[in-house]
Amino acid sequence: MPGAALIDLTGKQAFVTGGSRGIGRATALMLARAGATVAVGYRTRKPAADSSITAAVRGDLGTPGGAKKAVAEALRALRGTLDILVVNHGVWPPDDVPIDKLSDEQWESTRRANLDAVVYVCRAAIPNIAEGGTIVLVSSTAGQRGEAFHADYAATKGAVIAITKSLAVELAPRITVNCVAPGWVDTEMSAKPYAGDGRRKIEQSIPLGRVATAEDVAGPILFLCSPLARHLTGEILNVNGGSVLCG
Repeated sequence: MPGAALIDLTGKQAFVTGGSRGIGRATALMLARAGATVAVGYRTRKPAADSSITAAVRGDLGTPGGAKKAVAEALRALRGTLDILVVNHGVWPPDDVPIDKLSDEQWESTRRANLDAVVYVCRAAIPNIAEGGTIVLVSSTAGQRGEAFHADYAATKGAVIAITKSLAVELAPRITVNCVAPGWVDTEMSAKPYAGDGRRKIEQSIPLGRVATAEDVAGPILFLCSPLARHLTGEILNVNGGSVLCG
């Protein structure tokens, strides 16, 4: 009908992990503006109050019990149904660490946050996702091309891409599963490399000439969650300003 929104998610129930800031918060707000009822998950920092967000669920998703509890609390807030799952949470240790200096503690911490937690959340949520629902996982350009001195991060994000493709086939045709792979994004996680002259140097390596905003990534996630993407599954959508060109 004339004047109708191109993306209308009215009646859809969504759960966004890592929703207290950055890409997760921008995604949650966009989903809500499109009409979805949205619950967000967070670990340490409670999201700023916003009337468009139905519930904020705190939990450590890197443990099976923590993920199961968080998903259960989100489902209660969403009246027991789930149509959209956005698995966005993760960490990027900012210090350069060569592989021979990578501690067991850092490896385990990164793996738990970026990989184990993805598996645990999906395992808990998938039985509750309605037919015709969708999952969007958030990876990184590091998962596509690697990242020197950040092998722990790159390895876990590469695994997220593999999980996307695996689940896309496993859950078809009932649920679509796609992934976004952002490059540099203007979030707190990347504050250290942006310091001083760092941001300018990074932007010189990006064909579009700038670091993405959180909304620049949230927009493509919103698209993947919408009926416009109903014939896409198993895809890795690059959101990097042209810095990594992958087929």
